[in-house]
Amino acid sequence: MSDQPTYQPMTLKLFLEFIRLPTKSASAVPWVMGVLFSWYYFHTVNWLSAAIYLVAQISVAFFVTGFNNVQDYRLAVDTHYRDTYNIIGREHLSPQQAYRLMWRTLALACGLGLILVLRTNLLLLFMGAVAIAISILYTAGPVPFSRFPVGEVLSGWVEGFGVFFLTIYMSVTPATLMGITINWPAFAVVGNLKNILILLLVGLPNVILVANIMLANNIGDVPQDIKNHRYTLPYYLGHTRAMQLYRVLVFASYVPVIISVGLQLLPIYQLVTLVAIPKLIKNVRLFNQTQVREKTFYTAPQNLMLFQGLQMLGLILGLVFGG
Repeated sequence: MSDQPTYQPMTLKLFLEFIRLPTKSASAVPWVMGVLFSWYYFHTVNWLSAAIYLVAQISVAFFVTGFNNVQDYRLAVDTHYRDTYNIIGREHLSPQQAYRLMWRTLALACGLGLILVLRTNLLLLFMGAVAIAISILYTAGPVPFSRFPVGEVLSGWVEGFGVFFLTIYMSVTPATLMGITINWPAFAVVGNLKNILILLLVGLPNVILVANIMLANNIGDVPQDIKNHRYTLPYYLGHTRAMQLYRVLVFASYVPVIISVGLQLLPIYQLVTLVAIPKLIKNVRLFNQTQVREKTFYTAPQNLMLFQGLQMLGLILGLVFGG
């Protein structure tokens, strides 16, 4: 008889759980915000580049989550977690097959990224390379970022702001934000600091809300993470301070929105986000009661979808009615 283990096939249902589909809103929402803000503020959208980038970004998001699941299975110290909690062990999936599948999604993203470089500016190649490197090193390499207290910062800025920024970058001229020109052997980097600072302010809610999804996820995983020698931000903050930070971040997104409206960078209709406050308070109370992934984690991505869904509505109203 063969000693080779018998693996189950990766069905569509298992794949969607494997890449944690509900959390992929963290990739799609900043993209939509980028498209709408580019249309509202800069009066331009390159729809083909935006569509290509959406597929590339979702592919990267699939890679990060899926590769992280395989790495957690491979590096697990707690065999009970590995065999009953991690989807690879619980569903008897092939780690090698999962690895190959994830590298293919990353290859797709890189291929689409090269097309986008040809359609925009060479500077995009360097920005994309940094983003891909962070995506890989988040779960791979001798010191994966995911096992240290930097996940919230990286996910917030790379996925939250980076997606928003690059979506706009591909629609405007290089001089509007920044670009590089080469006239061998000389080269020049040009840009507009004012517009970059505007994007930093307007994109800050993306950063905060995406980071808070990672924080909520890590708060619920602390007991299991400790067993597997994974020490994330909530481990160092302690449960009480981690929960305090989570509550503050839920409502901190209102600050840049109100400032942006005051500076007339966003339309007055952005104040429709205030409608979300009662639901956000309810979700915070639910998460305060218990921090179990299966019971209350959904409130974090729900907060992002609700808040930024209303932001999208505000931008659409601004495009239709002005202001």
